[in-house]
Amino acid sequence: MFAVISDVHSNLEALQAVLDDIRSRGIKDILFLGDAVGYGPDPDDVVKLLRKHCKVLLAGNHDWAVIDYTPVEYFNEYARKAVEWTRDVIDNETFEALKEFKLIKVLKDKNLFCVHSTPKDPDSWNYILTLYDAEINFHYFEQQICLIGHSHRPVIIERLPTGELLTYRDSTEINKTSRYIVNVGSVGQPRDGDPRAAYAVLTDEKVEIVRIPYDIKSTQKKMQRYGLPKILIERLQRGM
Repeated sequence: MFAVISDVHSNLEALQAVLDDIRSRGIKDILFLGDAVGYGPDPDDVVKLLRKHCKVLLAGNHDWAVIDYTPVEYFNEYARKAVEWTRDVIDNETFEALKEFKLIKVLKDKNLFCVHSTPKDPDSWNYILTLYDAEINFHYFEQQICLIGHSHRPVIIERLPTGELLTYRDSTEINKTSRYIVNVGSVGQPRDGDPRAAYAVLTDEKVEIVRIPYDIKSTQKKMQRYGLPKILIERLQRGM
């Protein structure tokens, strides 16, 4: 059994709530799919917690931007301001730790391919938003299940042996003859209209998207105190 988390974006309150829920389920193994930092107010504390608790640590586009692996011009003005703020405030331990986060991880014994964005072009930071995108990307990994984040919108896509694609919002049983792309959503900044933190629980038989409420107002107050962009503060409440 695994818990799979992604896109924490320096949101300490959301991460703590999710870790508490994972602990309550007795889950030991946690996979992190990238974007530890960016947007939110607590990059150092978030990275420390992820390093302490996660079996897999992947890099996202915001992580790479903070350590100058991805050009900041790639981002819109609000994300860019948050990246620049993060660069200014993180300590050296966090900066060096982010350099160690991998781009992809294959767990052969579990038949899992893990990546932040897409298996086709992991460091181009493209999105899987449509079934057409999914169909293309099914050809770029060999494992039964590909776990992704990046869009902040959880969804489970099943590819039947016939090639037909099915989608699920909350959960599905795992068919041994099917293959899957699972977007686990965002812990720290959901964008599917539900402001609760999202993550996935994966067993041999089932994948489930879990939603957890957290103290959004505390996160917003810190963001406001640090002068982070207003739009990033307000969207937490809307989940958009």
